[in-house]
Amino acid sequence: MKTSRTATQARHGHSKTHCLKILRRLSAYLDNDLAPGVCEEIRKHLGPCPNCEVFVSSLRRTVDLCRHVDTPPLTSTAKARLRSQILRAAGRP
Repeated sequence: MKTSRTATQARHGHSKTHCLKILRRLSAYLDNDLAPGVCEEIRKHLGPCPNCEVFVSSLRRTVDLCRHVDTPPLTSTAKARLRSQILRAAGRP
């Protein structure tokens, strides 16, 4: 039986807007860069919200994998291209 999005939201009591608010803070949450009260709010949300719980588990795993991968050094050409793109994005010639 297929469950509608509205029924799922009603079951765990969170709106899409609330989930987006939580998701915007997850990176800082995983880095322990938030006030204790905000961390508590996120923890209270994650348990009953299956979508956010899956997302945070995936993000944790991704961060863990990235921390353990050796990154090859950039070539001088790649560095110059990247610097040029950053300056262009910042509105500098």
